[in-house]
Formats: sequence, C-alpha cells, structure tokens
Amino acid sequence: MKGVMKHIKQSLAMKLGLGMLTLAVVIFIVSLGMLFIVSRRMVHTDAVQRATNTLHTASLRITSFLEEIETATDNIEWIVLENLQPDSLLAFTHRIVELHPNVNGCSITMEPDFFPQCGKYFSAYSIREGDHVTTVREGEYDYYNKVWYKTPRTLGKPCWVDPFNDYNPGTLYTPEMIASYCKPLVLPDGRFAGVISTDLSLRHLSKAITAEKPYPNSYFIMLGQKGHYFVHPDANKILQQTIFTDVAPDDHPDIIALGHLMTEGTKGNMRVTVNGRKCLVFYQRQPNTEWSIALICPESDIFRNYRHLAYIVCPLLVIGLLLILLLCQRAVRHAITPLYLLVKQSQRIAAGNFDQQIAHSSRTDEVGRLQNSFAVMQESLARHISHIRQVNAETAQRNKELEEANRLAEQANERKTTFIQNVTHQIRTPLNIILGFSQILRDDVHLLPEEEVDNITGMLDRNTVTLNRMILMLFDSSETGSYKQLTLDSVVSCNEAARECIAYVQRQFPDMPVKFETTLDDDFRIKTNHLYLLRSLREILYNSGKYSDKQHVSLKAEKTATTVRFTFEDTGPGIAEDYRDIMYVPFTKTNDLSEGLGLGLPLIKRHCQNLGGDLTLDTTYHEGCKMIIELPIL
Repeated sequence: MKGVMKHIKQSLAMKLGLGMLTLAVVIFIVSLGMLFIVSRRMVHTDAVQRATNTLHTASLRITSFLEEIETATDNIEWIVLENLQPDSLLAFTHRIVELHPNVNGCSITMEPDFFPQCGKYFSAYSIREGDHVTTVREGEYDYYNKVWYKTPRTLGKPCWVDPFNDYNPGTLYTPEMIASYCKPLVLPDGRFAGVISTDLSLRHLSKAITAEKPYPNSYFIMLGQKGHYFVHPDANKILQQTIFTDVAPDDHPDIIALGHLMTEGTKGNMRVTVNGRKCLVFYQRQPNTEWSIALICPESDIFRNYRHLAYIVCPLLVIGLLLILLLCQRAVRHAITPLYLLVKQSQRIAAGNFDQQIAHSSRTDEVGRLQNSFAVMQESLARHISHIRQVNAETAQRNKELEEANRLAEQANERKTTFIQNVTHQIRTPLNIILGFSQILRDDVHLLPEEEVDNITGMLDRNTVTLNRMILMLFDSSETGSYKQLTLDSVVSCNEAARECIAYVQRQFPDMPVKFETTLDDDFRIKTNHLYLLRSLREILYNSGKYSDKQHVSLKAEKTATTVRFTFEDTGPGIAEDYRDIMYVPFTKTNDLSEGLGLGLPLIKRHCQNLGGDLTLDTTYHEGCKMIIELPIL
C-alpha cells in the first residue's frame, strides 16, 4: 500500500488521472443520484396510482355485491308487505336466496306476537347449503335483541351491520361469518312490523376483495366501525381482534393513527410499519356502509425492480470509472513525456551541475514554453553564480567584523557587571556600619528615652532594609544579566509565600493594610526557586506601598489550568502610558531625580521568565496599577 501511495505522489500522470477520475466520479454520482431520485419518485407515483386503482376496483366489486343484495331486498319489500302470511314469508326468503347466488341467507323476522297463531316468535329463514336452499321457521330465541334486528328498528332505515357469528342454539344457522343488510318492514299505517335481513358471507366478501393484488405480497384488510377485522389474511384475527389490539401507542403510533383514520371514514394513504416491514397503506370508506377497506403494499415489493437496477448500475459504474482512470493515465503520460526529460535535467542542475545546458524547445504549447523558461532560468543562474560567490566573500568579511563587535560588546557588559559589583561593595560598607550602630543602640537602650529609641531604631531598620534591597537588586542585575539559569529546587506553599511577603512589606509601611485573597489551599505547593519567588512578590508589593495611596492594596492568589496567578492591585497614579513601553528596560526611571535604581520591574520580569512564567501589566485597569505574575505548576 505504501508503495502504491509513493508511486501516486511521484507520478504526475497518475495524479492528473486521479483528478480527472475524481471529477468523473462526482459527475457520475450526481447524475446517477438525480436519476435514482427521479426514478424512485416515478416508481412511488406509479405505485400510488396502481394501488389506488386496485383499491378502487376492489371497492367497486364489493359495492356491486352489496348493491345486488340491497336491490334484491328492496325489490321484495313491497311484496312482503302485501302478503304478510307465514307461508308466504317462508317462500319469499327462499326465493331471494335461490335467485341470487351471492346471497348466503335471508330471514324475515316479525315483531313479537305479530302472528298470534304462531306464538310470540316468528322468523322465516332460508340458507344456502351447497347447491340447494333450505328454508325453515327458526326456533324460538331472543332474536329481537340481535344487532341485525335491533339496529334497523332503532334507526328506522335500512343499514348494513357489522359481520357476526350466526350460531343460535336450537335453530338453523350458517357456519360462516356473515354480514347482513337489514331493512325495516313498516306497515302503511306507520307501525313497525319486522325486519328483512339478507346475509352476505365474509368468505365471498374476502374473495371479492382479494381477487386482484397489485404486488405479490400485498393484501387487503377491512375494518368495522369499531376497528374489528372483517377481512384479513390471518383468519384468527377476523372478528376476534381490532386494529388497536396488542399495539403499543409509543411503539406503533403509525398503526394507531391508521386505525383512527379508517374508523373515522377518511380516504388517503400513509407509510406504516407492519410486522417490521415498511409498507404503503391505501384506505377509504366503503360507500353506504360504516366499513373501511385498506390495501397494504410492502415497500420491498414496490421498489424491488428499482433495487435490481441499482445492483446492475453500480458494478457497471465501477468498471467504467476504472476504464476512465486507465485511459486518462495513458493519455496524460503521453502528453507530459517532455516534462520527464526536463525533470531529469533539472535534477542534475540541483545536484550542483550548474553548467548543465537545457535545450530550447520549438514547441509553442505550455510544455514548450516551460522548457524554454527553464533554459533561460539556467542561463541566468550561471550568471548569478559568480556574483553569489563574490557576495559570500564579502559576507564572510562582515561576519568577522560582527564577531569583533560582539567581543567588544561582551567586554563592555563585563565592565558593567564589574561596575555594579563595585558599587554594591561600596554600599554594603556603610550598611555594615548602620547595622553595627543599630546593634549598639539596642544594647544601650536604657541610656536613651524610649520614644527616641523607637524612632531611631525604626528609622535605622527601614533604611537598612532599603539599602539591603538596593544591594540585592544590584547583585541580581549583575547575575541575571548573564542569563544564568535558575535552579527550581524548592517546593513552596503559594499562600505561605504570599503571607511572608505581606509581612515583609508591612514592616516598611506599618500603616498600609494589605488585603489578601486566595482560592488555593494552604498545602497547595509548586516547584520553583524560593528566593527569587519571594523577591518578585515582595518587590511588587513594595512598589504598591511606595507609589499608591497605601489604603487599597490587595494580593490575590488563584490557580488556572496550568499556572498559579498572583494579582497585585492598588489605587493611585498607576503607570503612565508613555512609560509602559520602556518600564522593563534596566536603569530606566520615570524621573531621573526619583528614588530607586530603575531595576525593580526589569528584575521581576527576568525572575518570572527564568522561573518559567511572566510578569504582565493589566492595561484595562484604570484605578491605579494592576500587575499579574503567572508561574507554571510543576
């Protein structure tokens, strides 16, 4: 694999071929993507039209069956009303079943005690049994509370009732599930006389619905007004289950929605997952009934040919792209052959053979112009070689001069260091005298008034510390000026260091309160140089006491993701903007007559950087001065 990648990187022909192949892939993918999207939409539109037509045809076929039964019942109604005799009613039911092959049975049931000579119950019933029709007077049972009798009597108009099981003990019944068209018999004077009920077998109804299917695995279902299945491929669900049975609303909201739409009598189609398969469901209300019919078409059947097309097109696409890559690589290689020769000549020049001559080309295309440009460049390169050699000689001479200047600068720096050390020695001599005198005063304190002794000793102590601070600065200036690396060999508690510095400064400024805030634990420690950390913190606090109003000085210690941050804040004049650019330059002061050596901030800056951190000024703070020291957490 590495060899192939290396070959591709080194071969311009292969790169150009792959570039052209990439462009072709993009064009092919976009084109095929649009083709497949449009094709899928067309297949979906065709499936919708096909399924809708099939559903409509099935509905018409059902309607023809229902209308046949309704017509047969309506046509015999007037005859029944004119011949309300027990024997005649038996003959009428027999006639309806005999003349209409799609009728499974027919009954004419009269109101209780309508025929006194026949007792309370009278119902003439004919049923188709194979090739012949059996007609009987039904046995006595409470058929007045049956849905096929009670519903038309209550509504006062003909209606289809949901399919039911016709089993009644002690009388003739059909073993099949039936749906009945029930028509009330009303006498001329308006009295209710009975009901004509003509039965349609669900088996015939199912055959009528499923006579035609648009796809191999598609199927029909029919629901009653409460969602019961009348027609379903699973016979165990017919009249035993509803579309809502054993369906969790959270898991199958689409099936619940479909059930409500069908029971409400709407028409349309929707996408539903049935038994783990994505299906398109087309549904509508069966005219003149409270029933709904639906055609369920699995998407795997609808898009079967569409997927087969993808299985054919994709391999052809891969083969075509490989052929394009091969042809492109060969064509590009032939076109750029002169470039390979030019590369070899350029490599010889790059190896140091500057006298290598590149021939001019008579070609006028890009390759020819490139070769001629290289030839001119080689000639110019030869002319400049001698000039470069001359410049190198001059540069060597200038380097010697720079080395001499650098040596002189180092000598000057050494002289400066010696000067600072000498000054320090001269300062320490009176310092020792002052310290000795203060010792004498403390030994003979009984000879002086207490108040005077306190003033003298306090003054001596402060001046002593001041002189000692100046001496330390001078020493630090001479040592850190040589960029000596500090050793980070101390483990220091940040809070203890801060408190120690505050105590030190308050000896110099007894009346100055220092507010200390910390978010660090007292046992939180960092690895650093203890001496230079204390010097840096003390000098910032000392400057705050020296230049601020001495009333609002604060020190805050906190931790970031990688550093410890010490923030010093005071109120007062702050640092002037024109001094901020040079405040870190040694021996620089805002006023030559002002107190100090001009080494405080430069030394703190160097100390912090040598400790791995930095010192910065917060220029957004305008109430005085706000300095920040950040040190790494080691």
